[in-house]
Amino acid sequence: MATRGSRSEKVKRIFQQFDGNHDGGLNREEMAALVVAVNPRVKFSEEQINAILDEVFRTYSEFIDGEKGLTYEGLLRTYDDGAGDVDRDFDALGLELKPEDNAGTSIAAEEASSSSIADERVMEPHKKQRTAAWAASPNHGIVFDDTWKLVDDLEILIKRLKSKQWKDGKLKNDNSDVYSEGWSRELGPSTEITDKRVNWEETGHDYAVFVKELGVLRSRADGSRSREEAFDGHMAIGRVLYDQHLFKEALVSFKRACELQPADVRPHFRAGNCLYVLGRHSESKEEFLLALDAAEAGGSQWAYLLPQIHVNLGIALEGEGMVISACEHYREAAILCPTHFRALKLLGSALFGVGEYKAAVKALEEAIYMKSDYADAHCDLASALHAMGDDDNAIKEFQRAIDLKPGHVDALYNLGGLYMDMGRYQRASEMYTRVLSVWPNHWRAQLNKAVALLGAGETEEAKKALKEALKMTNRVELHDAVAHLKQLQKKKLKGNGGGNGEEAFIIVEPSKFKSVGEKTTLRADLSTALDIRSFQRITRLNRCDVDQIKKEINETDVPMSYSGGVPEKSIRKASLEEILHRLLKFLKPETFIGAVKAINQKVLSVLDESESGRLDLGMFFAVLAPVCGGSPDKRKRIAYEALLWRPVNEGSSQIRKTDAQRYIKLLRAIYIPSQGASEMLEIHGEMDTSLVSLAEFTAMFDDPDWGFGIMSTLLKLEMGDRNRHGSHVCATCRYPIIGSRFKEIKSHFSLCSQCYSEGKVPPTSKLEEYRFKEYASEAEAVKDKCMWFGIHSKGSSSPAAS
Repeated sequence: MATRGSRSEKVKRIFQQFDGNHDGGLNREEMAALVVAVNPRVKFSEEQINAILDEVFRTYSEFIDGEKGLTYEGLLRTYDDGAGDVDRDFDALGLELKPEDNAGTSIAAEEASSSSIADERVMEPHKKQRTAAWAASPNHGIVFDDTWKLVDDLEILIKRLKSKQWKDGKLKNDNSDVYSEGWSRELGPSTEITDKRVNWEETGHDYAVFVKELGVLRSRADGSRSREEAFDGHMAIGRVLYDQHLFKEALVSFKRACELQPADVRPHFRAGNCLYVLGRHSESKEEFLLALDAAEAGGSQWAYLLPQIHVNLGIALEGEGMVISACEHYREAAILCPTHFRALKLLGSALFGVGEYKAAVKALEEAIYMKSDYADAHCDLASALHAMGDDDNAIKEFQRAIDLKPGHVDALYNLGGLYMDMGRYQRASEMYTRVLSVWPNHWRAQLNKAVALLGAGETEEAKKALKEALKMTNRVELHDAVAHLKQLQKKKLKGNGGGNGEEAFIIVEPSKFKSVGEKTTLRADLSTALDIRSFQRITRLNRCDVDQIKKEINETDVPMSYSGGVPEKSIRKASLEEILHRLLKFLKPETFIGAVKAINQKVLSVLDESESGRLDLGMFFAVLAPVCGGSPDKRKRIAYEALLWRPVNEGSSQIRKTDAQRYIKLLRAIYIPSQGASEMLEIHGEMDTSLVSLAEFTAMFDDPDWGFGIMSTLLKLEMGDRNRHGSHVCATCRYPIIGSRFKEIKSHFSLCSQCYSEGKVPPTSKLEEYRFKEYASEAEAVKDKCMWFGIHSKGSSSPAAS
C-alpha cells in the first residue's frame, strides 16, 4: 500500500506548531490561528472564523477531546477528507521536515522496504511530493504498489510528449504545474478552465505514439492480479491524465474504471468532470446522476462527496440551460455543507438567471459573508441589486469585484450597462473601453461604447467606434445603428431638435390619437400586443407549434395532487423546466435560459402566486397555447383541450364555466397585466356549475372587452414585424421602420410601432389631434398613394392619406 509517511508527519508538524499549550488538542483559539495562518491572503471576519470553527468542531466531534479541542487524529482526518491541502499549508507555514521526523515511522519504513520501487524512492525522496496530493489520500489515493509503477511510467510518457510538443511549438499555455486539482475548481466558470488549460496537439505523430504507449499501460492495469487492483490502476492513470489536461484520454480510463466497479461513486464523478470540460454537458449530467445514485445507495461512506456531486451536477445542468433544475442541486449542496460558499454563489447566480432577484441577493450575500474576496459573487450580487433598482449599492458591488479582479470582464461590461441606464454615458464608455482592453473582439462592448459616446455627444468618436464594431461582426443590428447615426446627423444639420439637449419627442395623451380606417390598430391595443410579441421573441414560443403542447398532454404522466383540497395535476418547477426543454429543443442553452427566465417572471409568478414551487400543469399548457405557433383556431382548441385534461374536467367532453372564466382571467392577468390584475380578485366565490362547449369557449376567448381579443392584433404583428419600409425612418427615434408604419395624415410624419404605442411625436408637430393610418408594408402605402392620385385627377377634393 501507499505510505502516508511524510504526509502524516507534515500534519503532525502543523499540529505541534499550533498546539501552544502542548495539551494534545487544538482549542478554538489555536484552531482559528491555524486557519488564518494557512490562508494569509484572506481577510477573515470574526463571524466567518466562528462559522468555520463551528463546522469543523461539529463535523469532527468524535475527534474533540473535551476542553483540549481537536486531536492530531482529527486534524489528519480533516486533511484526508480534502478540507485542506497538506503540502500547500506546510509550505505556507514555512515548515521543513527534519531527517529524524521519518526515523520513527515504523509503518512507513515497513511499506517502503516491502515495495518493489523502494530503491527509486530512496533515489528520489521527493517523488511522492512531486505526484499530485490526491495520490496519498485515503479516499482518492493509490492503494496498490504496482499502481505507483504505472503512475511513474505515465509521468515519463507525458514528460516526453510535452518536451517534443514544446520543442515543435505545438504546446499552448503550458501552466499545468499551477493548475489546482480540487473538486470545486474542476467545474467552475469557463475562465477557470480556459485560463489554465493546456492545449495539446492531438493530430501529430508524437501524440499517436503517446496514445499507443498509453494503451500498453492500460493493458498492464487490466492484467492486474485482481479486479480491485485493475480499478486502482485505471483510476490513477485517469487522475494523472486529468491533471495534465489530457481530458479525452482521462475519460477512457475513468470509463474503464466504471466498468470494473459500477457501484463506486468516484469513476462516475471523474468521468462527469471530463465530459463537462470537453463540452459534452448532457453526457456529463448522466455520469453525475449515476454518481449521485451510487453515493445515496452506498450509505455514509460517500457522504463527504455528496455536496461535490450536487454542485457539479448543477453546473452540468446549467451547461444544458436547465437553470431551475441546477438551483435544486446547489441548494442541496448548501444544505449538506452549510459553509460551502461556492454552492451558495452558484445558487445565487442561477436564481438571478431565472429572474428571482430577491432570493439571489440573499444567497450571494451569504456566499460573500463566508468569502469576502469572492469577485464573481460581488459581480452577480451587483447585477441582482441593479435588477431590483438598488443602483447605488449595485455600483459599489461592481466596483468591489473590479478592485478584487481589475480585468473582470462581466463586472466592467455590466457596470457600463448600469451607467448607460443612469444616463452617465461618459462613465459607460470608459467601462466598455476597459472591457475591450481585456477582450479586444467583444463586439457588443464595442457597439455599446459607440452608443455611449453618442449619448455623451461625441458623434465623431461614436462613428469610429461603430466602424470598429462592423469590423468585428456583420450583424444587422450594427447596420441599423449606422443608419440611425446618419439620421441623427441629418436631423442635427437641419436643426430639428434631438441634439445638444433639445427634446427629440413629446408624449401625447392617448385621447389625442385617432385612427383612420378599420385596419389601423388602436394605440393601447398595439402597446399590449407589442409586449406579448416581445415575450414571444425572448421565449421563441411562436416557433414552437402548438401541436407540441398537444403531444405533451397525451404523453406526460403526472400524478394527482390534493394539496389544495381539489385534485390537480401539479408539477414542480424543475420538472416543468424539463417539459419546456422538450418544447423548445431547438434553442441553444444560453437562449433557453433567457426563455425560462421570461416564462418564470411573466407566467409562473402568476400561476404560483403562493410560491409553493408547484404548478397546475393543465392550466400552464392552456396559458402557453395562445402564444405558440399555429393557426388561431388551433391555439384556442388546444387551450380548451388542456383545460379538459385537468382532473376537475377529466372524463367530460366539456369544461366547467367557472374553469373557463378563471382561465380567461389568468390569461389577462399574465398578458394584459394593466387590465387583468384587478379582475383576478373577482374569481373567488363563483359557483356556476354549467358546462361550456368549444364554440362557447371560443366566444368567451374572443370577447374584445372581457376575453383575449388582443390576439388578432398579436397575429398581425407576428405576420408583419419583419417588414421594412424602404428609406422611411421613425420621426422620433430615427431608426429605420420595421413592422407597421403609422403615418400622420396631416403633418405627414411616420412613426414606428413602438413610438406610436408610447404616444411619442416630434416636437415640431404639435396638433390638437393626431390622425394615423397604418401601413403593414410599403406596397400598401404605394397602392394608397396611387388611389389618391387617381381620385384627384378626376377633380375630387377628398382629403389625402398618403
